[in-house]
Amino acid sequence: MMNESTGQRSGGRGRVRAALAALGLLAGALTATAAGTSPAAGLTPPVAITADDLTTWQTNGIVWSMAAGDGVVYAGGTFSTLRPPTAAPGTGEQPAVNFAAFDAATGTPTGCSLSFTISSGTATVRALALSPDGETLYAGGQFGAVNGVGVSNIAAIDTATCTPRNNFKISVTATVRALAATADTVYLGGDFNNVGGQTRNKFAAVTTGASLLPFTANADEVARAVEVTPDGQHVLLGGDFFRINGTNTHALAVVDATTGQLTKSYPGFIHNNSTVQDITTDAAGFYTANEGSGGGVFDGRIALDLSDFNQRWRDTCLGATQSVLVHSGVLYSGSHAHDCASMGAFPDQPRKHLLAQSVDDPKLLPWFPDTNDGIGEPVGPRVMSQTSSGGRHYLWVGGEFTTVNSKPQQGLTRFADGPDTGAPWVPNVSLSTLTPGQIDVNWQTSFDTDDGELTYRIYKDNSATPIHTTTGYSVFWDRPQLTWTDTDVAPGETHSYRITASDGINTSAKSPAQSATVASTTEAYPARVRSDGASLYWRYDEGTSTFAHDSSGNLNNGFLRNAPAYRQTPAAVAGPSTAIGFNGTDEYAYSNRQHTQPTRFTIETWIKTTTTRGGKIIGFGNLTQQNSTRHDKHIYMRNDGRLTFGVYSGSARTVATTGAYNDGQWHHVVATQGTGGMALYVDGQLRASNALYTTNESSPGYWRIGGDNLSSWPNRPTSNFFAGQIDETAVYPTALSASQISAHYALRNG
Repeated sequence: MMNESTGQRSGGRGRVRAALAALGLLAGALTATAAGTSPAAGLTPPVAITADDLTTWQTNGIVWSMAAGDGVVYAGGTFSTLRPPTAAPGTGEQPAVNFAAFDAATGTPTGCSLSFTISSGTATVRALALSPDGETLYAGGQFGAVNGVGVSNIAAIDTATCTPRNNFKISVTATVRALAATADTVYLGGDFNNVGGQTRNKFAAVTTGASLLPFTANADEVARAVEVTPDGQHVLLGGDFFRINGTNTHALAVVDATTGQLTKSYPGFIHNNSTVQDITTDAAGFYTANEGSGGGVFDGRIALDLSDFNQRWRDTCLGATQSVLVHSGVLYSGSHAHDCASMGAFPDQPRKHLLAQSVDDPKLLPWFPDTNDGIGEPVGPRVMSQTSSGGRHYLWVGGEFTTVNSKPQQGLTRFADGPDTGAPWVPNVSLSTLTPGQIDVNWQTSFDTDDGELTYRIYKDNSATPIHTTTGYSVFWDRPQLTWTDTDVAPGETHSYRITASDGINTSAKSPAQSATVASTTEAYPARVRSDGASLYWRYDEGTSTFAHDSSGNLNNGFLRNAPAYRQTPAAVAGPSTAIGFNGTDEYAYSNRQHTQPTRFTIETWIKTTTTRGGKIIGFGNLTQQNSTRHDKHIYMRNDGRLTFGVYSGSARTVATTGAYNDGQWHHVVATQGTGGMALYVDGQLRASNALYTTNESSPGYWRIGGDNLSSWPNRPTSNFFAGQIDETAVYPTALSASQISAHYALRNG
């Protein structure tokens, strides 16, 4: 059954009913606390679990299943030993043959030790479920004995004595992958086609005394998830199947809890190449974890209402979801999500393995602890479970991973509802003096693994008291620029600034001091760039950070990747500004903000290089942390030093210079596209054009400087990345005129 306050399960990877009333009170207290807090108060509601991992014993293999209740967490899988936290493999190990039990509050093993074995092949425990009263732990998998007592892929354990129950024995002919338990019934799913000598294809139900029940929900493919609805009237089925009892319903079905007959089918609802790996419920809904393979598949989570079994929402992140769990109105999931761009989150990039969403909204919440992929397939987390102990609520995660939050930790980890101990990242700061008589303090918002709304405090000239305090929202893929202007300064004065970020409980160290001298006159070149309407303008005056601040006034900042050479001099334009150097191998910059396709645009930058390997100078691509798969609106250098401007409109459309520009001198490079077609200017002069090409690639993307994919483009250079210096990069939402461009070039010394 389901506790309506907390949404905790007692079936599947179940919970103890006796603990649920206390958990309901705890959830109410958490909700009240969250509602009364200010925006930056440690955790961003409705998240109620910190991202700080707690010290936990480890396994030497994969944890496939868990159940928890009454302060104890049971873990099953394919492993043979346990070892202490921080211990390296082979150090301090103790036997644990595919099963272990832990104190939820301390992460240490309890005295309950069971050995799940098989006469041939590899034994594994793939499913665990507690009875509602917590007195019996049901285990399923591929095994033939528990502590030497013969069984057939399913067993019942007396939790008080930690011994197999001899009065629960029934033959299951193949692996059991899912279990759910009520007071009188145990539902199972897996690979089997026969239970207790009778035909049961993939799903079955037995009494708590191991007698086969008439419940029949025959599936044509493997069963992976089974969950009883809170009212006990229906059973939710998930797996690889395409038919239940002969009726089309792929991967998901709702059946009658007594007969197994279909109540709700889902033909065409989930992609044919996708499956349901896990199901969980709360008082009002149920939630699926989906895995797919191949193109166009569905890998995310679905929320459905229990009132009519119809969809409430679904997310479309790519990266197979393995497990789901609800706590205090938040759906936590284990996956290897790598591309959530389709739902407005991060583009394709290295995997993120733990995510959180409101049960009412698929938008990702700011909760980002992480594991690695680990061993096995590998996919990282495989299973989640939760329980309370000693006034704290604990979320446990098991799987294939071998690191947690970038530290060695294998198979198991856990999180709690406090205390929050992780401080936000130190802010990256850049100063600007483009307007006489003031200093603009710009910073890249920080990242905190369990709080999106952070408080920033600015300290001036080594003062211990902040001169300005503000808040801002950020997540790891979207760290927008914030700006504050100090007008309490005079021309010729030099001032320094440092900034801290706080989640309301933990505060970062102060950023390194940045200094600037107040200008008395306006710099001509940047003033003209801004007056001509630049929507993005990077001057590269930062030092040793990931931040490229935007001087256009549009807060269109960027990320600098892989530590390029900062503050290169002499710069392209006279004045106090500096340039940046890229190595031609892996260094580049990209815009923080995803942009819609510009139908007309100008891209402008300065370059200095002697490379003979070419490379992309500036362009528009769909990815940020790896080479884009859709890429155009770019200027690149060929191996011979000639420059090419290209857009994609049915095919690659390019114009190119006849001269080379890899002579070690600064060159002003500008490309435009509008109703007049394409034009490429170098050093204030039109060098190539084509009036026919007025359209470009229609997909959204990010501006990238210094490197990106050049696959299939004409005269592709040896390198995708540009080796040389770049300065004064600007993007405009219009096609600048020839006179505007020549005026920019003329101001290089002014």
